[in-house]
Amino acid sequence: MSVIYVLLSISIIVALFFFLAFIISVKSGQYDDSYTPSIRMLFEDELVQKSSQTQESKKIEQTKMN
Repeated sequence: MSVIYVLLSISIIVALFFFLAFIISVKSGQYDDSYTPSIRMLFEDELVQKSSQTQESKKIEQTKMN
């Protein structure tokens, strides 16, 4: 029975270690996305065109309703 207590305490210590390592890495910017902003300008026109098309289709639907 004492083995369970030892394994449980070791697993909690290991889990706390990984949790602290994760928190430190998030605060230091390890998971910041540095790739997407550099390529966003390549795909921005498609997003603008899609949004303008949806706005035009909404305007057309509104004129049909009136």
